[in-house]
Amino acid sequence: MPSADPPFDARERVALCDLLEELGPDAPTLLDGFTTKHLAAHLLLRERDPVAAPCLVLPGPPARFAERRTAAMAQRREFDWLVDRLRSGPPFGFFRLGWVRDFPSLNEFFVHHEDVRRANGLGPREDMAADLQAALWRNVERGSGFLTRRVRKIGVDLVWGTHRCHARTGSPVVELRGASGELLLYLFGRQAAARVDVLGPPDAVAAVRHTRFGM
Repeated sequence: MPSADPPFDARERVALCDLLEELGPDAPTLLDGFTTKHLAAHLLLRERDPVAAPCLVLPGPPARFAERRTAAMAQRREFDWLVDRLRSGPPFGFFRLGWVRDFPSLNEFFVHHEDVRRANGLGPREDMAADLQAALWRNVERGSGFLTRRVRKIGVDLVWGTHRCHARTGSPVVELRGASGELLLYLFGRQAAARVDVLGPPDAVAAVRHTRFGM
């Protein structure tokens, strides 16, 4: 009996590691101050540093603490070691739970894969598998309310083909239209890189464009 396809986060992990190896440790990413080596350290810290990892999603001193730990790992370890460790998959425990792999980990690896691709002249993937596109749309639906939480008084609808998600209620309504992966990038604050059409009354569109999306 043929083996099942690997989980979506595993596919993105392998593709990102391949690209990191191709580009080397000093290539840029869409994240200010993050080289490819720094990004690899960030992803490892998220999965393997139980003290600093929770601080990644907290503002202020916790975030600065996580950044210091990330910088220390990037300085201490060779790039090849970081990529090999990352490629080996999530450690035993929380990051192997199915819902973690399907939702936050898929988001993490997809978005950071695109951070590297687009900072190095690679555009959206034209051959993205249909099942991955569908998985990304499910995550758009799951996370849209939280990721658009800073939009005030304006409705936000996300549209991918015939699919529609009401992210925020309000009036008027602004539509974000694009492929599922592009919408996910937009929601994670990569508005400048995401190929998303923002449609609606001009004042509402301007307000949405100036809102900070993401974690």
